[in-house]
Amino acid sequence: MSKRDYYEILGVSRTVTEVELKSTFRKLAMQHHPDKNPGDTAAEIKFKEINEAYQILSDGQKRAAYDRYGHAAFENGGGPGNGADFSDFMSDIFDSFFGDARGGRGGPRGANGRERGADLRYNLEIGLEEAFAGKTASIRVPTSIACEVCTGTGAKPGSSSRQCPTCGGHGRVRANQGFFSVERTCPTCGGRGEVIDDPCKNCSGSGRVTRERTLSVNIPAGVEDGTRIRLAGEGEAGLRGGPAGDLYIFLSIKPHAIFQRDGADLFCRVPLGLTSAALGGEIEVPTLTGEKARVKVPEGTQSGKQFRLKGKGMSVLRSREVGDLYIEVVVETPQKLTPRQRELLMEFERESSHSTHPETAGFFGRVKDFLGGISGGAA
Repeated sequence: MSKRDYYEILGVSRTVTEVELKSTFRKLAMQHHPDKNPGDTAAEIKFKEINEAYQILSDGQKRAAYDRYGHAAFENGGGPGNGADFSDFMSDIFDSFFGDARGGRGGPRGANGRERGADLRYNLEIGLEEAFAGKTASIRVPTSIACEVCTGTGAKPGSSSRQCPTCGGHGRVRANQGFFSVERTCPTCGGRGEVIDDPCKNCSGSGRVTRERTLSVNIPAGVEDGTRIRLAGEGEAGLRGGPAGDLYIFLSIKPHAIFQRDGADLFCRVPLGLTSAALGGEIEVPTLTGEKARVKVPEGTQSGKQFRLKGKGMSVLRSREVGDLYIEVVVETPQKLTPRQRELLMEFERESSHSTHPETAGFFGRVKDFLGGISGGAA
């Protein structure tokens, strides 16, 4: 039986580009992989066909020969698939094409295979006043920086790296397994494409050393607890001249002795004397800026009453808006009374009426009705 056309097997035209060909192969290989089709003989046969077709069409010389002579170019032992055991190459070829997507090849690499440095985290605690006004903070961060002696190259001064003889500077090598062409990270240079014969003694050839750096961090007004600030390129230096990672500053705000924060608003509990609550008047309260504000307390103010001071709260991040400050008064019961004070309070109690304590009178009136209802129902 004649073999099917390789272009037809992959479902591509004869003018397909290398990128399009690889993309199509990935999709088909994933679709027909035996691991996704256990016990399906047809899927296994299809998987072999698309791999055979891709092995020919992905190689420039073999593709040219196939376009000119067809399958005849690979007859008499010259073609793919002669004696190859399916189970021997299945894992290698699948790792070759899908290993990177599955995260199995180590950290990210920049240009020329140089590894990017790791991102770093720094926890910074600030006060509520600093979160309100913003500040420029100075922090000391221990991290890896480019080696001063070799300027990050990893090679001894006066020498340089050379192209890897194994991979020719590509960072990857290709090996034929049966009718598959498997590409792997170069074992000699580790994917960098270069080797160093005379490494720098200061950094042992890595191109970086550990130092403590002092950095300036701009903290904008209005930041909240958990805010993250990114300093691009201030993380760990890359290996042998690779790009540096980033530094992430995570902010936490210390609890305040006077104010509690809820978004852009502030809350402050202020104790109020019994007589001041009964007679009314004015009280001075603090604000986060350090200034004082005056609050008018009406006669007969009850514990828990809130007063709103507009525009005296927190700054809003990246905005000119400012939240509000809420003052909650807590009426304080006097303690350690003198005999005269006790006498005056007892006199006040004797002369008090329902109008003097309306909430008390109302509550005990409802209690009386409630208990009376229970007694009446029981009778």
